[in-house]
Amino acid sequence: MNIAIIGLGLIGGSVAKDLRERKFANHIYGVDINTENAKMALQLKIVDEIVTLEQGINNSELIIIATPVDATISILPEILDNVKAQTVTDMGSTKEQILESVKFHQKRKNFVASHPMAGTEFSGPSAALSGLFENKTTILCDVEESSEEAVSIVRKMYDVLKMNVVEMSGTSHDVHVAYVSHISHISSFALALTVMDIEEDEKNIFNLASGGFESTVRLAKSSADMWAPIFMQNSKNVLTALNNYIDKLQELKIYIKEQRISEMHNVIIKSNRIKEILNN
Repeated sequence: MNIAIIGLGLIGGSVAKDLRERKFANHIYGVDINTENAKMALQLKIVDEIVTLEQGINNSELIIIATPVDATISILPEILDNVKAQTVTDMGSTKEQILESVKFHQKRKNFVASHPMAGTEFSGPSAALSGLFENKTTILCDVEESSEEAVSIVRKMYDVLKMNVVEMSGTSHDVHVAYVSHISHISSFALALTVMDIEEDEKNIFNLASGGFESTVRLAKSSADMWAPIFMQNSKNVLTALNNYIDKLQELKIYIKEQRISEMHNVIIKSNRIKEILNN
């Protein structure tokens, strides 16, 4: 089929690469307000043609929104205003506010809310990767509000991307990702800022940084344009997760301050269980 991808960064570009290579897409239209991104996506042959939003909608059977979540809320109603039988899906990391923005739209059934749980800390078309989504999980939200045909098309797309598909409500999605995704990024941003503050006085600190530091702070390289709106849109759940995280930090701080080695040993052993959970 012909598809339009709106937003030609890491996610949109990676989707385009795999859908082309795996013969899901005959022709890929690219839409991006960033002219440099659009030019690069064309040069890298991620898309076949750069078009306006209107042209992308009119010429495609599937429209994929891969923009930051604040932009998604802005353009999704406009896209649904102009579709006929086309299927529309998004790939945003929040869902509740996006779903609310089109809850009563007359073309709501054309839209399937989705979130592929994959990515890297890099951004832009040059960061696009073939195989980025393989064996990862994608979440479809509130599918009962979408038409069976639209859900089927989006499921086929994710099958081509070799992703595992789960379904849940948009509300549940936002609670879960606050803990498994959003808090990880906040922690990484905070650690990077903490170490950079120290580095102002201790110029050699980064010469001592090991692989552990690098892996922990990796997410701090992530795009501010993408992540700042995510934290704002999912603020209620992010704040709850952040308060729980701070409570754990305070607990560890007390153990260290009071030299309670037995309690510290026990909580480290308890945390080691995450390996079993992640390996299941």
